[in-house]
Amino acid sequence: MKLSHYFAPTLRETPNDAVITSHKLMLRAGLIRPLASGIFSFLPLGFRAYHKAVNIVREEMNKIGAQEFLLPALNPIEIWEQTGRVEAMGDVLFHIKNRDNLVLAPTHEEIIAYHAAQHIKSYKELPQIWYQIQTKFRNEPRPKSGILRGRQFTMKDAYSLDISSEGLDVSYLKHYDAYITIFSRAGLKFFVVSASSGAMGGRQSQEFMLESDAGEDTVAIADDGYSANSEVATSALQPLLRTKDNFEIDKFATPNAKSIDDLVEQFGLDERICAKSVVYMVDDKPVLILMRGNDQLNETKLTAALGTNVFRPAEPAELLKYTGANAGSIGPINLKTPLKIIADNLLVDANGLVSGANEDGSHYKNIDISRDAKVEQYFDLREVKEGEPSIISGSPIRIVKAIEIGHIFKLGTKYSEALGAKFLDADGKEKPIVMGSYGIGVERIIASYIEQNFDEKGIIWNKALAPYMVHLISIAPNKFENVKNFAEDIYNKLQSLNIEVLFDNREEAPGVKFNDADLIGLPIQLIVGNKGLENNQLEVKLRRSGDRINIPVEGYIDEIVRLINQVV
Repeated sequence: MKLSHYFAPTLRETPNDAVITSHKLMLRAGLIRPLASGIFSFLPLGFRAYHKAVNIVREEMNKIGAQEFLLPALNPIEIWEQTGRVEAMGDVLFHIKNRDNLVLAPTHEEIIAYHAAQHIKSYKELPQIWYQIQTKFRNEPRPKSGILRGRQFTMKDAYSLDISSEGLDVSYLKHYDAYITIFSRAGLKFFVVSASSGAMGGRQSQEFMLESDAGEDTVAIADDGYSANSEVATSALQPLLRTKDNFEIDKFATPNAKSIDDLVEQFGLDERICAKSVVYMVDDKPVLILMRGNDQLNETKLTAALGTNVFRPAEPAELLKYTGANAGSIGPINLKTPLKIIADNLLVDANGLVSGANEDGSHYKNIDISRDAKVEQYFDLREVKEGEPSIISGSPIRIVKAIEIGHIFKLGTKYSEALGAKFLDADGKEKPIVMGSYGIGVERIIASYIEQNFDEKGIIWNKALAPYMVHLISIAPNKFENVKNFAEDIYNKLQSLNIEVLFDNREEAPGVKFNDADLIGLPIQLIVGNKGLENNQLEVKLRRSGDRINIPVEGYIDEIVRLINQVV
């Protein structure tokens, strides 16, 4: 493709609304343009990289026997209501206002189960793996970070249909291995973490992540191989040990203590023995949650513990109504109204604790949680902190930002039961199909690659995702006829060999062409200039290393092919 007729509008300056590297460089290199908040148009250069990513994904999915579908983005809301996900998705789900009972699908578990219910009848028809590469819509309240978090995007979503959980394990592993290959082929440096299934449901899920300051997820990782999304991460931190002295509870005045830090500072207490109490309204009923010290409540873990995500922190008036005190003086003893109490695992059988007395300006000390508080259940409820020991070998945990590039789920029978997707087993008994779900964000592959492969000049593409392999640059072609003719000859020969070449034949200053070439970042730059031709030489610049080499005009095609083969 010749740049003189190509739409590749590069920018010298970075738009003000672009914050992360991939967003900045994709705008500057002419890969994308914004249309509205969270909505982007892919321009020709970007669309070629997009197709490279799609082809990698498609090839690896086909290798595991997956069959490609194309499902409607417009879905009847009634199907989604059968699984309860209209409520679970909330405002993220786009509703079509001028056409009743239609939504824009953010994913397609329901539709897969719907079609399976229509046609799968026998165990002999299973297992199946169905997938698509299709536009998805999610009403992100705060779209940002360019194409990493948009309202319209492309997802490869796959679904496995099996007769048993053992069969699901096999399908899940196939996808796990395929994802490893996909992201490796794309040139991403990634890791895999245990994750929350969230609104998807299911018994297990894993995320494929890459460490990046541009990420919106936080991940706990350790050098011993431990890795988990912070939503589900745990550590080997041990519960409080019981003290030998076990005094009776004793109320004491704390008029100026409104927080754990205040108690520690004013009374010289060990933060770990201070039991923080928070109250949540769960399905409109108050629940008191006990945490240790300044540990933060993890709402994803709370969802798993309670079996619902319909909850919120109690408001000040509700705190006073149910406990008799305001925030800072709440605890598990002397509650105004009997409440369900749950606690974090680190408080199991602890004594010598301090907590609010449900009377403003007062706390209790010497609390024995087994003796004095009616805790119904203990759960892992806390956010893991930096430096805590991992559960594998005790290596210190690091908390890092990460970008999610893929997510795989063992769904089980949630969707098949809701939508009647069943089969007859070998004994003629009707059973629900066991499902798995597997997603990859195509645009995220591209943006994540750029986040890991750039320098101060621009993008550094690899062979797998580069829009073109060779950036051919002619220097002053209208001034030097030999340059113009020889560059045209190179362009035609490379094309005849099916070598992807972007030919900068514009009448622009050399500096403009070189800057654009580095910004776009194709693996090999081939420079044709009058001085070089007079010496029977062509100049080659390798974008990743920055190395410049001169190659003889005679046999240049063989040398270019050799250099292309060396590009990773």
